[in-house]
Amino acid sequence: MAGQVMNNSDLRLLAVHAHPDDESSKGSATMASYRAQGVRVMVASCTGGERGGVQNPSLEHDPHALRDMAGARRLEMAKAASVIGIEHRWLGFTDSGLPEGDPLPPLPVGCFAEQPLERAAAPLVRLVREFKPQVIVSYDENGGYPHPDHIMAHRIAVEAFHAAGDPDRYPGTGEAWRPSKLYYDLAFNPQRFKALHFALEEAGLQSPYSEWIASWLESDAEGNKPTRGRHPATTQINCGDFFEVRDEALRAHATQVDPHGFFFAVSLDLQRKVWPWEDYSLIESTVSAELPEHDLFAGLR
Repeated sequence: MAGQVMNNSDLRLLAVHAHPDDESSKGSATMASYRAQGVRVMVASCTGGERGGVQNPSLEHDPHALRDMAGARRLEMAKAASVIGIEHRWLGFTDSGLPEGDPLPPLPVGCFAEQPLERAAAPLVRLVREFKPQVIVSYDENGGYPHPDHIMAHRIAVEAFHAAGDPDRYPGTGEAWRPSKLYYDLAFNPQRFKALHFALEEAGLQSPYSEWIASWLESDAEGNKPTRGRHPATTQINCGDFFEVRDEALRAHATQVDPHGFFFAVSLDLQRKVWPWEDYSLIESTVSAELPEHDLFAGLR
């Protein structure tokens, strides 16, 4: 199958995300760059993000968000998808929220993170068999950060990657299709933030990453440095020309993103100069590709 893939229009990328806005903060410049090449790109949003609070101070009293967060976020997602140029599908699960407190309260009954794995994965298996992506991208075992919906999104992405190609599994969800490559998104790659931090300091500018860098560089009592991430960056996509698209997509999620906040603290020119990539870790592949890669479809073209 891989040997038959020749044209960009034959290539398909599926990104699995927990909530609307995750697709914009994680990998949107990569997706926009592939869309510019003619590659089909689909985002699957596992939940509607309806339990999210308003994160933008200028909208904290917005009547639509306060009355109907689910509806507000559907409109925001449609706008972001249009900005990036992607296809989009809701998987239809209910946002689990981020539990807080000590001890942590139980998750809401019926939420996404509380679903049995096969029930949660079935809509994604159906989508994989319908869309037929060669490449699937999602989060690592920690969810990128330990939100219960992110962790479940990871679990169903891995499940669908392995199960969609087995005709004996998930009957009634379409004809079997075997994806070729599974990646984890490394949006919070420490090396990227360190590079930006030190470039800002060298330029005499204030770094928004100082506290993060201090915690990463801290030694323990015996002088040991923290271990590196569990999954190394194997693949860097040069997508600096699409950082404006990423930022516009982020701003489309107006209830969730402060337009004067953390995501926009470093100029695009500096980002393009210091780290013009988005980073991924290749986890599984049915095709041979030499590492490091600079294309999620390496070995498939």
